[in-house]
Amino acid sequence: MSEGLNMGFDAQLADPSGPDEPAVHHVVPADARPLLLRVSAIELVADTVRAIELVSADGAPLPPFTAGAHINLKLPGELSRSYSLTNGPETLDRYAIAVNRDPNSRGGSAYIAETLKVGDVLPVDPPHNTFPLVEDAELNAFFAGGIGITPILSMIRRLEALGRPWKLFYGARSRSTAAFVDELEALEASSPGRVLLHFDSEAGKVMPLLKLASGIPKAAHIYCCGPGRMIETFKASAGWRPSDNVHIEHFVGTNAKPTTAFDVELKRSGKQFHVEIGESIMQVLERNGIQVSHSCREGVCGTCETRVLAGIPDHKDNVLSTRERDANNVMLICCSGAKSEKLILDL
Repeated sequence: MSEGLNMGFDAQLADPSGPDEPAVHHVVPADARPLLLRVSAIELVADTVRAIELVSADGAPLPPFTAGAHINLKLPGELSRSYSLTNGPETLDRYAIAVNRDPNSRGGSAYIAETLKVGDVLPVDPPHNTFPLVEDAELNAFFAGGIGITPILSMIRRLEALGRPWKLFYGARSRSTAAFVDELEALEASSPGRVLLHFDSEAGKVMPLLKLASGIPKAAHIYCCGPGRMIETFKASAGWRPSDNVHIEHFVGTNAKPTTAFDVELKRSGKQFHVEIGESIMQVLERNGIQVSHSCREGVCGTCETRVLAGIPDHKDNVLSTRERDANNVMLICCSGAKSEKLILDL
């Protein structure tokens, strides 16, 4: 997830280098209280990537999560940044993330790299999954670029625990910029043929994703997490596959804004507001003193997902599947607009 970004997801796209899934989202309730987590370990795992472990600061049990989930860290300056969990869901006593120091950081990854230390306590939203793993697939094949390895590592750890088959194609600019290489090489050594590591500086070219993807059976579920160019190539490689078998985690928002004006009614409060062209529902609500859960503000983290009770949304996010968009039961209010004159939301 990047800082203009996965995003909101600050600094999750270190390296450059369709169809969406019918995802079952694990949505954080709007009134969910943040967890209090203490930083228990920080380790440099690549040139600019830090692995960070977080444990309960007040002794409360950590909510369970599923592979592919992320958490939102509440940082000083009212920053909220989303980072994928790297540990498998069998780990119940801590959350593990990995953060790349984005040179264009707007504060999130810079703070984590330069200020955050062991012992610090942070408010953190419970895990939320917009990139779930299909655990019983005949084969799961993963394509990761740069820091895009983070949610995929959690999936691999889960499949290892289940004894299920998987393959990984992981590309980075160089070996020194790639995270978790030692663990991935150990997995390959234990059962050869599952891990292909590609470093542009050694190969003299980017990873041949189209060629590699063509060798994955049609029945397999395939996943991609990485920079924009990699995701576009991945989409181009997947057009012949069943859309339900193709899964993508975007780390960059669409930068889209509503293109029509409309009214929005909040069913629970009875309040109604007008949304002008070019502004988001979230901006209007915040301007009127109504706070909603959010992180990326770019339609990639799913934190602001809201139930639609009436009206037709104009979806502009990178989270919802085609099936979810067609159903029009939920929308991301940080970026999406309306095709109807009015929306009624469950707020």
